[in-house]
Amino acid sequence: MENVSVTVNILERSYKLSIAAQEEKYLRDAAALIDAQARMFKKQFGHRDNQDLLAMVSLAQVTELIKTQESLKYKDDELIEKLTEIDSVLENNLHPTQNSL
Repeated sequence: MENVSVTVNILERSYKLSIAAQEEKYLRDAAALIDAQARMFKKQFGHRDNQDLLAMVSLAQVTELIKTQESLKYKDDELIEKLTEIDSVLENNLHPTQNSL
């Protein structure tokens, strides 16, 4: 696994990082998202303190992450239930004599 040196900018501040090469796109996308959302909050709420802006971005992003995780958990449970039903139907149709005994 090859590491690369990457510099990203968030609210006019540079952050130099060494990361796995395959993570570079994700890191750049994340930095761009954080920067854009912080600028939006700055414009929307008139905050000037970057630490407050970054805290607001963190809170917004983690809230979305939690919602997504809960939604995926629900979908996983729903999928397991449907697969169990399909398994039962297949079992009954593949071995009808065994199930009727």
